[in-house]
Amino acid sequence: MKSKILLVTLGVIAIATVAINLDFLTSTARQSVASVASKAAIKNLSGVMADNNARGFAAAELITLPINVTEVARGIYKASGVGNTYVVTTSAGYVVFDTGLVIQAAEQKQKLQAVIGNSEPAKIILSHSHADHVGGARFWSEGNAQLIAHEEFEEEQRYLTELNPYLHGRNRTLFPWLPETPRTLPGMDFRGLEPDILVDNDVPFRFTLGDRRFEVHATPGAEGADNIVLWLPDDKVLLSGDFFGPQFPQFPNIFTMRGEKVRKPVEYSQSIGRLLKFDIETLIPGHLEPIQGADTIRAGMTRIRDAVDFVHDQTVAGMNAGRPLETLMRDIVLPERLALSQTHGKVSWAVKSIWEYYATWFHFDRTSELYATSQSTILRDLAGVLDQQAALSLVQSKIDDNRPEQALLLVELLEGIDDATALNRLRLHVLQQLKDVALQTGNDYELYWLDSEIEKAHETARLIK
Repeated sequence: MKSKILLVTLGVIAIATVAINLDFLTSTARQSVASVASKAAIKNLSGVMADNNARGFAAAELITLPINVTEVARGIYKASGVGNTYVVTTSAGYVVFDTGLVIQAAEQKQKLQAVIGNSEPAKIILSHSHADHVGGARFWSEGNAQLIAHEEFEEEQRYLTELNPYLHGRNRTLFPWLPETPRTLPGMDFRGLEPDILVDNDVPFRFTLGDRRFEVHATPGAEGADNIVLWLPDDKVLLSGDFFGPQFPQFPNIFTMRGEKVRKPVEYSQSIGRLLKFDIETLIPGHLEPIQGADTIRAGMTRIRDAVDFVHDQTVAGMNAGRPLETLMRDIVLPERLALSQTHGKVSWAVKSIWEYYATWFHFDRTSELYATSQSTILRDLAGVLDQQAALSLVQSKIDDNRPEQALLLVELLEGIDDATALNRLRLHVLQQLKDVALQTGNDYELYWLDSEIEKAHETARLIK
């Protein structure tokens, strides 16, 4: 349940996505707008959940949970939320690590400052550019706090902002409670941030504040090119943001269905290798709760790294041996010693992502891939020369033999036939079979996609009637 909840983050974010940057608004005004937006989001999502919970989404449950402040390690405070906000206190002030979702950040700040005091932080560290980690950066800063981020942070912000209409549409397919278009609220901007200090991949940024030493390390990889983590060497505490994903340990999201730039598996493995040099006793992620115990943390990190290396190396070996991509996607599985949850990242998708990362989109097997004419343009022609009943019977036989992937390919080829009712009925059977298989792995993105396709097929059935 918790992992599924975390995947709706972008859905909640889009409710308060900002296209207007009004820098003249004061911090107080921004926080007032945020408070209104948060209440509106709670009402919106609660209504959606009340009206239609057929797909089992729990976004409203997460965003309506109270924001609480707890001390998760000595002098380190967490304000819970869709994305947690952390404050690390010292004898000479404090540092903020990640600033939560824009519609929750004001309340997170208010409750944290009720514990630590109302002064401005000395530094604000952003683990990466995703909106559930940067949303409250402008709330915390009154102009004096240093903003620290990865050297790729501004580029990641740029493309996510420019592609927001496109990405919003993709997210809405996965999370249908989103508004049809991104909504805008003046003063709720969380993009266009300009860091004061940029951390590159080779040189950590180290500083001391009061009685605490801080090290900011670049760790590009599974959550994008601009990951950084905060290491507190004297405390043996690592604040990791989303570097390991929402759960620990799990197979990382080298590929993300919702759409982002290609992620680099070797880079990610190297980043874990650097972190393994630290004697981490407490791991504090961007979501959920801290993980305790040096042996547990080291074992989990090692397994993640070795699993990524295994999938990468097996994919490369298969490419060099001339084996088809589809074969590699089917045959490469994690050995028992490297078994990890695939609710976030999925091994077969990682295989495809690695293959295309190295060899791009042309697979050297279908010439048609080189041209703009898609298969869909000839489906009506194909239907005109087919024995349609025989074709439908063939689909049914694949369903009966429990071969849903083959059945799906046939269904997609038969889109132009006259008997739309029969074809749609078969489509529903195929999608349900695929979902039954997907439940075994439990990858949330796959299940959300299949749910959206099943819902679409049901709607088609209602329209046909």
